[in-house]
Amino acid sequence: MRSYNPDLTPPWKRSTPAPEVPAEPDLVVEEVSTGFCGAVIRCEKTAEGPTVTLEDRFGKHRVFPLVARGFLLEGRVVTLVRPATAGPARPARTASGSVAVPGARARVARAGRIYVEGRHDAELVERVWGDDLRVEGVVVEYLEGVDDLRSVVAEFAPAPGARLGVLVDHMVPGSKESRIAAQVTGPDVLVVGHPYIDVWEAVKPSAVGIPAWPSVPRGEDWKTGVCRALGWPENTGAAWQHILSRVRSYRDLEPALLGSVERLIDFVTEPVA
Repeated sequence: MRSYNPDLTPPWKRSTPAPEVPAEPDLVVEEVSTGFCGAVIRCEKTAEGPTVTLEDRFGKHRVFPLVARGFLLEGRVVTLVRPATAGPARPARTASGSVAVPGARARVARAGRIYVEGRHDAELVERVWGDDLRVEGVVVEYLEGVDDLRSVVAEFAPAPGARLGVLVDHMVPGSKESRIAAQVTGPDVLVVGHPYIDVWEAVKPSAVGIPAWPSVPRGEDWKTGVCRALGWPENTGAAWQHILSRVRSYRDLEPALLGSVERLIDFVTEPVA
């Protein structure tokens, strides 16, 4: 006896099930309804259902629901699903993008150091590079300013086995910072910086959820002016904690800061010849 199929839908109108693909970090997909293409940043469970956050090549983030047949992977329709985890999830990479070393203990501190201008700068470096710095045994200390950098460097007494790296704000040609850096740079001292007035600007606006960092008139305190322009309470400490909370990895930072910090880490950890 022939079997009877109650489905009277013509074969050419039947939708075939799309393969399920775990939304692993860095997987590049395209959302079918908007055409937004980006790499998977994270999956989250919300009251409305599971979502996935994608980042395009310009650093823009978009959040989409994980629905059936909702994405294209290499031109093929797929259903993204939350990655399965066996026990507590361990990131394959650190926030800086380096390969994570599960269970690694902090190395005994090196003689070399990295000095960072400003408490906010130091907190940002710790958030993104903290795991790497502990593995390498690099201690980061913050400077309240660079006006007295010459005496700070002299007191540290850099040497081949005890190099000193310094990160400063607003390192642009002709600036006070660039002139001071030129006075102390040597074979065992490296001073680098980023071009921003304040390290807040080194955080991508998309990570903070704003279109751009506002322009603040000369003579006005920059942080206070930013809070005022964005309609935030004029509490710069609280504003910074909000900004810092939105930084999850190196992807949320501008390349100008990333390159400078990586140079400093390489400099102070370079083996002595």
